[in-house]
Amino acid sequence: MKILAIETSCDETSVSIVIDGRVKSNIVASQAFKLHAQYGGVVPEVAAREHVSVIIPTINLALKQAKIKLANIDCIAVTKGPGLATALMVGVDTAKALGLALHKPVLPINHLEGHIYANFAGQFKISNLKSKIFPAIILTVSGGHTFLTEMKGHGQYRLLGETLDDAAGEAFDKTARMVGLGYPGGAQLSKLAEQGNPAAFDFPRPMIKSDNFAFSFSGLKTAVLYKIQSLGAQRSALIPDLAASVQAAIVDVLIAKLEKAIIRYKPKTIMLGGGVAANKLLRKRFQILASRFQIQSSIPSFEYCTDNAAMIGLAAHYRLKNKKAKFPASFSAQPNLPLK
Repeated sequence: MKILAIETSCDETSVSIVIDGRVKSNIVASQAFKLHAQYGGVVPEVAAREHVSVIIPTINLALKQAKIKLANIDCIAVTKGPGLATALMVGVDTAKALGLALHKPVLPINHLEGHIYANFAGQFKISNLKSKIFPAIILTVSGGHTFLTEMKGHGQYRLLGETLDDAAGEAFDKTARMVGLGYPGGAQLSKLAEQGNPAAFDFPRPMIKSDNFAFSFSGLKTAVLYKIQSLGAQRSALIPDLAASVQAAIVDVLIAKLEKAIIRYKPKTIMLGGGVAANKLLRKRFQILASRFQIQSSIPSFEYCTDNAAMIGLAAHYRLKNKKAKFPASFSAQPNLPLK
């Protein structure tokens, strides 16, 4: 099965060619530094216009790199949601137009499901996936989402818990903005944290001892704001320590919740997904946890942590392979689409 996948949920225009579950090309045109840094965040209308501008060249480049012609594609997969409405519409409308012109089926894919399948970009090339990997627990962490999911099989999800307010990635980004790092700041903050002392400031670990799998990071953001305001002239010199302390608080909560899920549900595999999966401390703590429980684990390579179309193509591949694909006669972008 030859799949052309399109991802335009936020500020990355991405197109990938996935053939029989193997990623043949994965082109990502990012807007973050080029367009949105000057505004301190993503501007939906600006993002949508840029998607329109680069989507066709990105498709052509993906086809060229994969050495395949558009006419030979069997299926088109596209992110339906969640994401920015105007950005999603560009990808959805492009996919529909291609499907109509080529007489090919169009498969809408949940962006959050895509982050889960970023783990399948090479790690799980085995035939009997169900008995080897599932049930699995997935920790998905990004700028807009933080949640734990139990995955009993391909396309079979049960939400265990999610953030009640702010996502972990948003806490990183807002802290970065508070100390003047600009946008996108989460990655810059994590890099600064490598130079700091994680025990310098004792920030709260919200809901870390609660008996459920819910998250909350708004209180942490408030505590960080008050601490920054209290530092006065010392603030600049203490930014690395501040970054390390905030990072430690966030990762402590994420790992604690994952550990509780492992103990309660006893999965065969744990997986990490989302943009924050690129965080070095989180990756390290995740692997330590897996080793302690002697459990299989998977972390996407860095190129598949951020938004990309390869993960959408892989999700489509496994839906088709396991006969869980649905080709609706009509569909539209859904900015608040939940994972089901």
